[in-house]
Amino acid sequence: MKLSNTQFLKARDFILTNARMIERRLFQFYFENRDAEGVYHAVYAYRNSDGGFGHGMEPDTASPESQPLFTIMALEILDEVGFLTKERIVNDFMPYFMNVTTKKGGIPWMMLPTSDYPCSDHFKTVKEWAALSTTAPLLGILEKYKIDIPWMKNAEKFVWSEFDRIQEKHVFCYLCVPRWLTFLKHTKNQSKALKVIENLKKWILAEDVISDDPLDDGWGLYGKPHRLNYSPSPDSLLHSIFTKSEIDFDLTGLIKKQKNNGSWDTWYGISTGSKLEWTGIQTLWSLKVLQNFNRIENGTEIID
Repeated sequence: MKLSNTQFLKARDFILTNARMIERRLFQFYFENRDAEGVYHAVYAYRNSDGGFGHGMEPDTASPESQPLFTIMALEILDEVGFLTKERIVNDFMPYFMNVTTKKGGIPWMMLPTSDYPCSDHFKTVKEWAALSTTAPLLGILEKYKIDIPWMKNAEKFVWSEFDRIQEKHVFCYLCVPRWLTFLKHTKNQSKALKVIENLKKWILAEDVISDDPLDDGWGLYGKPHRLNYSPSPDSLLHSIFTKSEIDFDLTGLIKKQKNNGSWDTWYGISTGSKLEWTGIQTLWSLKVLQNFNRIENGTEIID
C-alpha cells in the first residue's frame, strides 16, 4: 500500500498552510528544492544572544528563554540537512552547552522556566539534572564531525554511567531512543556501544513496549510507540529487530491514519495554534518515513 499522489498533495497543502516555517522549509528541502540554507534561516530565527534556542522551538512552550533541548533540536535539524560544520558547532553551539553543563558533566533536558509565559505543566516542575537525551546526541554529533574538546571527557563518562543506571526505564520514549542512537552510532567505543544496542533491542521487543493497534488514537505517539518510531528508515540501527511484515503492518497503519485534511494528528499542544504546529511536525515526520520506505506514489528520493 502506498500513499497516493492525491494524499501526498493534501499533506503538502496542510504543511504549507498550517505548519511552522521550519516544517515548511524542511518539506521543501526534502520534497522540492533541497534548499538547506532556507532551513538554516528558519532554525536561527529561534536563536538567542546566549547561543541557545527558545521561542517555542518545541511548541509546548511560548517562552523565549533558551533551553538545552531546543538547542539540541536546532543542532539536529541543521545536521539533518547537511548545514552543520565543525566551526559552526564549536563557535555557535558549544559556548551555550558548556554554560549549562552540570557538575556531573552532562547537560539538562530543560531548565526551570524563569518567566510566566504559557507552557505545558511538565515544564513547570523540571529538575535541572543532567540528562542522557540531550547529552548523548550532542556527544554523538561532536564525534561525527571529528571534534575533540576537553568538555567531551566528563560528558562521555556521564553518558555511559546513565546507560548503566536507567537500563530499560525510558525505552518506551520514542523521542529519547533515536537521540541515544546518535551517540551509539558515532562513539569511538563501539564495543561498548554494541552491547548497549543489543540491550535496547531486547528491551524494545519486551512485552507492552510496542503498540500494535493503529486504531488507538495514541498509536505512534508518546507512551505508545510503534516500530517506525524506532526504525524510521531501512538503514536505522534498530531496523533488523523487526520483520518485513511487521514494518509493512505499521506502514499501512500509518497511511490509514492520515486525516481528510491531509495531516497526521497528535494530542499534543497547549492551544489551538500549538496543536496545529505539533500536527505539522507529525505530518512532516510521517511523510519522511513513508518516503524512506518508498511508500509514496511518484515520490522523490529523500536526502540522507
